[in-house]
Amino acid sequence: MMAGRGRDIQAVGGPARHIPVLLSEVATALEPLSGATIVDGTFGAGGYTRALLAAGANVIAIDRDPDAIAAGADLAVAFKGKLRLVHGPFSRLDEFAGEMVDGVVLDIGVSSMQLDEPERGFSFRADGPLDMRMAKAGLSAADVVNRFKAGDLARIFGFLGEERHAGRIARMIERRRAERPFTRTLELAEAIEAHVGRSPKDKIHPATRVFQALRIFVNDELGELARALLAAERALKPGGRLAVVTFHSLEDRIVKRFIADRSGRPAVSRHLPDAKAPAPTFEKVNGPISPTDTEIAANPRARSAKLRIAARTDKPPRPADMGQFGLPALPDPYSSGER
Repeated sequence: MMAGRGRDIQAVGGPARHIPVLLSEVATALEPLSGATIVDGTFGAGGYTRALLAAGANVIAIDRDPDAIAAGADLAVAFKGKLRLVHGPFSRLDEFAGEMVDGVVLDIGVSSMQLDEPERGFSFRADGPLDMRMAKAGLSAADVVNRFKAGDLARIFGFLGEERHAGRIARMIERRRAERPFTRTLELAEAIEAHVGRSPKDKIHPATRVFQALRIFVNDELGELARALLAAERALKPGGRLAVVTFHSLEDRIVKRFIADRSGRPAVSRHLPDAKAPAPTFEKVNGPISPTDTEIAANPRARSAKLRIAARTDKPPRPADMGQFGLPALPDPYSSGER
């Protein structure tokens, strides 16, 4: 068990900059680990990877944030031959692994270190550029806010942020940017708060859901998650474990839907009675597992986390079908908006 080795794990390769959520539960899900090859698809500050290495596993750690990969250099030296760092999206984890693996762990969403660095623009707790790009490349949040039509912004805020004032906020942004483009996080957050107001009873800032929606859209987080699940199906050996930690309902719904589909036998159409239902490629092991009250007290960011676990069967992977995930219809980032 890794849970009792926190002091040793933390010391190896330097202290982690955030607390990995549900670490003990993830470790249990992936045991036995000695000599196993595990893909950590969301390396971040290295919390899971440190624990996996300390338990004797070989780790292929992936992150599309170049800062995360650079920060892991010391850990790679400390575990030379046991850790391979890969810069890229976890949706290509099977390609990066280059071999069948014993486990895949994914910790979905933004990392604590990204939230805590104002210059990355993920949060409005401190002022920073309106960026939000995990890979530091491509379309930024400022590009979306300043170029997309109000209707497209409303769809993004409504679907990905579940924001009830999506239309009002989108129209306000369209009016305000005509005078001066939005470039800073606090500038946008304060404009949203001034427009929709804030009750003393509100538990979250009025801009929270808009910022969540922009981050998910800019980084195509739901699409990346869906593609990563399909990649894990291709990469895992029979008996290999998939462990996924999610932090909000949009992510969890995708994982739940995938595991339910792959661990059952989809109904055969009555119009094709002779067709055979595909065999299950996964067996549901557990889930959802939530953090204990003790963990939440120590790490409030763990409050909404859910862990789902599945084991790979010996059946061949099914054809990739993004349609099965029920992803929301969103604007094309490269064809929508004002040019």
